[in-house]
Amino acid sequence: MTGRRVRPGRPQRRQAARGGRAQQPTVHDVSQLAGVSRMTVSRVIRGQGAVLPATRERVRKAIAQLGYVPDRAAGSLASRRTGFVALMLPTLVNANFAAVAHGITDALRPADYQLLIAYTNYSVSEEAHQLGKLLARRPEALILTGALRSPAASRMLRSAGIPVIEIADLPRNPIEHAVGFSNYEAGRVAARYLMARGFQRIGAIASLPAGDVIDHRGEARMQGFEDELGRCGRPVSAVLRRGHAPVGYDHGRDIAPRVLEQRLDAVFAVSDLSAVGLVMECQRRGVRVPDDLSVMGFGDFDIGREVNPPLTTVHVDFRALGTQAGLLIRELLRADSRVPARVIDVGLQVVERASVGRPPLSSTPRVFPLPHPWHPHE
Repeated sequence: MTGRRVRPGRPQRRQAARGGRAQQPTVHDVSQLAGVSRMTVSRVIRGQGAVLPATRERVRKAIAQLGYVPDRAAGSLASRRTGFVALMLPTLVNANFAAVAHGITDALRPADYQLLIAYTNYSVSEEAHQLGKLLARRPEALILTGALRSPAASRMLRSAGIPVIEIADLPRNPIEHAVGFSNYEAGRVAARYLMARGFQRIGAIASLPAGDVIDHRGEARMQGFEDELGRCGRPVSAVLRRGHAPVGYDHGRDIAPRVLEQRLDAVFAVSDLSAVGLVMECQRRGVRVPDDLSVMGFGDFDIGREVNPPLTTVHVDFRALGTQAGLLIRELLRADSRVPARVIDVGLQVVERASVGRPPLSSTPRVFPLPHPWHPHE
């Protein structure tokens, strides 16, 4: 039957589904319209087998005319290939994680892989739930943002039998592969930079854990910052925490009064978003950045380049990070590929802009006016 020549013509009108919606066209409909067998249609879709160019073009026109979409799930039952790569992120509101997804997609698209994305909102319990949902789709590989914190998630991953890449960190004992940078070192670099500029009263701002909602990568940055200050004999008591992950502009705004009460010279924020919020609140209160207070962020977000003054920050090329992860996935998924465990450090650097100035000449703590009473959302 599959080799039989079929006369081109109109596909039979298919009965509308319940509610008046037309049913999806099938391979049979395409074969009728193109005047070929269903086997020929399948060969054209898969890009396999010898098909005359004119016949191939006729099938493609029929597919376009009918709006036919091949059923990849049905094909994957036989081949055990789904064409999916899963990506688990902590949040979707962070532009840097969006850049990671873009980089991965750009690398995977030429190999016809599709990205499935889930996010945990920094919750350890949600991590296991979302991982189960992703693995149920039978992805061919999995990309995680940092290490798994849930024992249940770790057990699922060990049983999945697919390549795993951890990104946006450099774990000491990666599950398999890692593409990222050291968040701990990012904190140390920020502390060294501010000390090298001559600042004496240096602090930082970060979020608080809230149940199982924890920004582990942000915590690593703060730990590196504190350790570097301590190593140089500086106090670490001015690492201030408020709210929970993910942090935004409101985090910097709401923690500003505590920063100003500390009479600090310079502050390192766990994220550029928090840093920008702090800069804007300082300006609202008449505190000059960087003359009265220098502010440094992390992540090199677009908003940090546009705020006045532009934000000094620790830069990581997140799009390149995603591209590296995607290329590694393609290498891992080649049928003849046997890739040993690999750790790729994309590095980081300080980008100097105008939000960090010089320390004040006077060692006398400055007094900043605080409105009374103060309301966090005023």
